[in-house]
Amino acid sequence: MTTTSPDSLAAPTAPPGRTTPVVALAAGIAILVTSEFLPAGVLPTMARDLGVSEGTAGLAVAATAIAGALTAPSIAMLLPRTDRRTVLVGLLVAAAVANLAVALAPGFLVLLAGRLLLGAALAGFWSFAFAAGTYASPGHDHVISTSIALGVTVATIVGVPLGSLLADGPGWRWGFVGGAVLSLLAGVAVARALPSVPAHPGAGLAMMRRAVRNPRLVAGVALVVVVVLGNFVAYPFIRIAIATTSPGDGMWMLVLWGVGGLFGNLAAGRFAAHLRVTVTAAALLLAAGLMLTLLAESTAVMALAMLVWGFGMNMVPVATQLWVTRAEPERTESALALQVTAFQIAITAGAALGGAFLDSYGVGRVLLVGAVSAAVGAAGFAAIRVPRD
Repeated sequence: MTTTSPDSLAAPTAPPGRTTPVVALAAGIAILVTSEFLPAGVLPTMARDLGVSEGTAGLAVAATAIAGALTAPSIAMLLPRTDRRTVLVGLLVAAAVANLAVALAPGFLVLLAGRLLLGAALAGFWSFAFAAGTYASPGHDHVISTSIALGVTVATIVGVPLGSLLADGPGWRWGFVGGAVLSLLAGVAVARALPSVPAHPGAGLAMMRRAVRNPRLVAGVALVVVVVLGNFVAYPFIRIAIATTSPGDGMWMLVLWGVGGLFGNLAAGRFAAHLRVTVTAAALLLAAGLMLTLLAESTAVMALAMLVWGFGMNMVPVATQLWVTRAEPERTESALALQVTAFQIAITAGAALGGAFLDSYGVGRVLLVGAVSAAVGAAGFAAIRVPRD
């Protein structure tokens, strides 16, 4: 199964002895997403240092997702002919600048500007990484998708705990200094590992217009929003959910969520040949994990819930990335941009909706809403036939 553009037929492979394109791209994603999640682990300290409320400081996370949602579908239109290796390196440099701005921010407005720039860099990199990877290593799209999503999984596991450790130790700003340095190193790795990646001849506004005329693709992107919303309605409040049954085991439960996520990521790539089944199963397992969390009355059941929740959710980025490129194989840049936009919209809306439900009804209702949303998405994906599925 391949979803590469016609340009990839004669694509060169990475020179021997250098970092492989897949590793470099996955590292870039991991660093960018870790930077996205860092504020969640340092929020109280950051808010106090900048003289704003914790609610206001929370905009540092929302701003990144909003900027990403706006950037993902538009960046190819702004750079329709630019070599994609150049774009990817430039976005990592922009991420370094963004992290440095946050680290040195004298006030909240500078920090917010840095977070907006990070959101644009993250969304652009995620939109271009898959197509660039398949150009450099044609015929390995499921490996590339799995590796990129593995970077997201690692970042999800590492970002918040790392921020917490830094906030309690040398200070919250040092996490963003580290993010700036690592972003620059990732930029060097991408520059060395990737060959020149020419833009698709039809890239830009015309490509996006043709992509959004594909009803199967549009339906799939809408379902991505529904499924991912189901996770992010609940995920920001996972510690609260764990505490209802296992108040002293929060860190270990998060580790189990991460372990489940690692195996879910790998499973999605392994079963990518059966894409409709895989993407449907991912959403169903996410729903099951949320329901198990809701119903858990013992530490053992909660541990199982964390494994299932993490497994299902971390299948979703791999499975949906492959799904959209299968639904729109000739315009993969636009298809992936829409998938990234769907994720960013779902992250922002999910956190806002979850917070409202939590304040009004409690964490149980939050988990129920998330499970229903994921199950609805699963039913939708089961009903849509993917070409060559």
